[in-house]
Amino acid sequence: MQEPDFLADVLAYIQAHRDEPMTVAELARVAGFSPYHFSRLFTARFGVSVMDYVRTVRLQAAALRLTGDAPPPLAELAFDCGFESQEAFTRAFRRRYGTPPGQFKREALKQQPPPLERPLSASMSASANVELQKDLVARGGFVVAGPSALFTHENKSGIPALWPRLIRALPLTGQADARTYGVCKMMDKQEGCLKYLAGVEVTGDAPLPDGFERIALEAHTYAVFRLTLDGSALHPQMQAAMPKIWGELLPQSGFKTVPAPDFELYPSDFEPMRKGAYVDMYIAVEA
Repeated sequence: MQEPDFLADVLAYIQAHRDEPMTVAELARVAGFSPYHFSRLFTARFGVSVMDYVRTVRLQAAALRLTGDAPPPLAELAFDCGFESQEAFTRAFRRRYGTPPGQFKREALKQQPPPLERPLSASMSASANVELQKDLVARGGFVVAGPSALFTHENKSGIPALWPRLIRALPLTGQADARTYGVCKMMDKQEGCLKYLAGVEVTGDAPLPDGFERIALEAHTYAVFRLTLDGSALHPQMQAAMPKIWGELLPQSGFKTVPAPDFELYPSDFEPMRKGAYVDMYIAVEA
């Protein structure tokens, strides 16, 4: 028998309270996670940020009301759906349906938009050979330097492009060893926006190449999840591993996460297309 999905409570809560003010912190309490890691979990599982999902639910409800027997005025509908203004509602509606709500209403579409499907099945069906390692790992503070950029679910396919920029610049002055790191730092919980840095551990304050920066990671205890590769392309396997880690292995582990960057650690002899190669994902937890 399939175990209940604890995030189903969050999706049901969003549907039930779609016309009310809603925050990431509120939804994180429903899920039983900190806001920081709830945002990571939701985006990794469903491929969209939690507030993107909330907006989609609200716009779906608005479209159904516009095609009903007594559609409300647009200003009233905008505020009912949680938007701060009619203008913000109109912009979001146009992006979703390709037409402004007034035109959508006038055309009186013959067929109403289909009910919004909860995006559980697609993300949960992805598979990856990833396992939680037996022992927690304590690491002191250290610094990683390299190129970085901001990513959401819409542009996360651009993450691999950071790695050639790093590799061309190696070795960096003050580089500790040949291992490489992919550091993920939450920047905007509302929108699921992350900073991703591809880098190496460094010491000292020597100048960095143009476009590079440092991220200081404080001392933490980490749960480590090992992804063993199957010899195919790396990035799809990484994408498949994230929902399994954040939506399955981490919740089942019982560990309580702490708000800190998490990171991927690639061994010094890492070969992405070699079957049996591995990547370790470190997530900070309470000891």
